[in-house]
Amino acid sequence: MHSYTYLQPSAVSESAAGRTLALETSGGATPAGEVANPRFFHGFLTAPAAAAAALLTVADVAATRYYQPAASASLDPVVTADGDRLRMESFSGCCGVYARLDVLAPGLDGDDVGHGTTNVDINSPLRRALARIGGLDPLQLTVGPDELKVTTFDGRFVEKQVPLPERWLRGFAEAQVLAAGFTLRAEIPAPEASAFLRTLPRPSLRSSARTTRWVVPVGGRTLRPTSRPSPDAVCLPGPERLLALQQVLRHATTVRVYAPVRAESDAAAVVWEVQLPGMRLTLMLSQNASRGFSGEGGVLHDLATGAAADDADLVSALLAWEPRIDVAELSRQAGLPAERVRAALTVLGTSGQIGYDLAEEAHFHRHLPFSAGGAEARNPRLRGARALVTEGAVRLDGALARVGKGDHVHLVRADDSGRLSCTCPWWAKYRGGRGPCRHALAVSMVRDHDDKSGTTKAAR
Repeated sequence: MHSYTYLQPSAVSESAAGRTLALETSGGATPAGEVANPRFFHGFLTAPAAAAAALLTVADVAATRYYQPAASASLDPVVTADGDRLRMESFSGCCGVYARLDVLAPGLDGDDVGHGTTNVDINSPLRRALARIGGLDPLQLTVGPDELKVTTFDGRFVEKQVPLPERWLRGFAEAQVLAAGFTLRAEIPAPEASAFLRTLPRPSLRSSARTTRWVVPVGGRTLRPTSRPSPDAVCLPGPERLLALQQVLRHATTVRVYAPVRAESDAAAVVWEVQLPGMRLTLMLSQNASRGFSGEGGVLHDLATGAAADDADLVSALLAWEPRIDVAELSRQAGLPAERVRAALTVLGTSGQIGYDLAEEAHFHRHLPFSAGGAEARNPRLRGARALVTEGAVRLDGALARVGKGDHVHLVRADDSGRLSCTCPWWAKYRGGRGPCRHALAVSMVRDHDDKSGTTKAAR
């Protein structure tokens, strides 16, 4: 179980000085080390109604299972202070929807923003209060307890016990790998986006698991439904999940849609990014409503090579909660080629240290209480591949490899581009759509070792 300990519940309060949104923090990392209840900001939100609606969206995603709805413990959003902005992130209970609110410098008016990562308490009374915030009256925001309250703390606190959020951890890793491969496919006015969402079916137990739609951007002003994928089409997998954006679109100016560069015949993940005054709200949908980000396998190629893990330690020491990670600068500081830095960032992503911001086309740093060294324990395919290599169960023969022993041997082939395929049931089911199988990973490990040791054996 994972424990959140807060000095008091987060709340919206009113006094003679005005309204205050107080977000209480649990234990988190800061430049000074681990802090029980860090304080990251005190000041005003410049667009209070929009901020309240956007934060409520992030909280609603954390409290929802879009696939096979059921009552489950909700994990409190993760908040990262980057010195010039606040990022609030969550995953749905089924781990198939990722939400992030970036409150940028123009959206904040007050003290300097601190540095660090923590969880913030989101409770039912707070959600009801956020839903009632409107108008133009100022709204103070505090992230973290007031120093005086900490000093006079009398021992009463709020403690939540939730299942260890390893799916979130794997989801953070996979979501940033997917997002880094997306490109801007459409930019439409918020009223058009809102009108489009009204045409989507309401969520149901059956439709959310099976429905996949395709749309074509038209003239940069709207989205036109189409019956099949095409080079210009964008996939909307489980589009009912986009309805989470309805409450915030009335405050928005523009909506941007990001998707993979190359159109595929199968369903694909997609990102909708809502532009708000001084803020951005990002909603990322997994490839299918029945699939969570935690099992996509996009990080496995980089984890399979020893160099990336070694490089990650060096790159990690150079990170400092930057709102925008400059790969070229990291490459210069670490003395590593840019591709090795990117691979190291993928490894760091498995411990939740790295995210990706599509609007800025850059990674950013957060710090969760997990180590990159635990990545193998969280990836059964990686463990299985290492076991195959240790057992000597990989035999190379040019572009072909035989993996396994006895009656359980699978053939792994490399095409002209070097992409591996396998005869195992995993490959037959997913065709590489959820990352490599353990047999292909094992082959990659052996070839990587041979390349580094300078061997050119034709067979093993």
